[in-house]
Amino acid sequence: MLGLAKRVRAKILQASTSEIYGDPSIHPQTEEYWGNVNSIGPRSCYDEGKRCAETLFFDYRRQHNLRIKVARIFNTYGPRMHPNDGRVVSNFIVQALLGHDITIYGDGSQTRSFCYVDDLIDGLMRLMGSADNVTGPINIGNPTEFTILELARQVIEFVGSSSHIVNRPLPQDDPRQRRPDISKAQDVLRWSPRTPLAEGLKRTVAYFEELLRDRQTRDQLSGPTVNVPLSPS
Repeated sequence: MLGLAKRVRAKILQASTSEIYGDPSIHPQTEEYWGNVNSIGPRSCYDEGKRCAETLFFDYRRQHNLRIKVARIFNTYGPRMHPNDGRVVSNFIVQALLGHDITIYGDGSQTRSFCYVDDLIDGLMRLMGSADNVTGPINIGNPTEFTILELARQVIEFVGSSSHIVNRPLPQDDPRQRRPDISKAQDVLRWSPRTPLAEGLKRTVAYFEELLRDRQTRDQLSGPTVNVPLSPS
C-alpha cells in the first residue's frame, strides 16, 4: 500500500492502535511514550505488527516525502460490530441479551476508554484533511476511563438482563490501564469525542437487539462458543 501511494502520489492513513503502548508505565498515554511491549508474548503479533507498520510509514515519509497520516486508535465501539468479534463491548452486550454469564478476565479493575464509532470517524476525517506536515502519530480515543467491571454493570443495566458476572484468569500481558492523552488531537485537529458512554451503549444495544431478533443469528450465538477472551480494542 505504501508503494502504491508512492507511485500515485496519494495521501495514506494508517489505522494504528493504542496497543503499541503495551501495558503502559505512564498514564494517560501520550504520543511521545515509546511503550512497554513484550515483543515475544501471546499478544505481540498484533502489537509489534502495528509498531512495524508505523516505522514503515515514517521511513516512506523520510525517504520519499510520502504524505502519511498515523492515527493511534483506542477502544472503539458502536452499531454494526460483529457479534462474535471478540471485543469487550460486543461480548458483554451479546452475553447480556442472551442471558448468559458475562465473562470478565481478571477482577475487572483494569481500565479502558471507549470511543463511539461516529466520534472516531470524525477524528480520522479531520486528520486526513489536515495539512501535509501533520503526520501523527495522533491519539484518537475517548479520555473518559472506565473499569471493565463498570462497563459490565452498565451493560446489564441497559439491557435489563439477569446475567451474572463471572471471573476468569487474566490473560498474559493484558494492559492494566488504558487512556489516551488527546491534547494533540484537540490542538491540531480541534477534535474531541462528543458521545458519552451511556448514549453510545444505548445505540449499540439497540442494534444488537435488532440483530438478535433474527432467529438464525440468535441460534448461532446461543451455544457455548460465545466466550471470547477480552480484546482491548
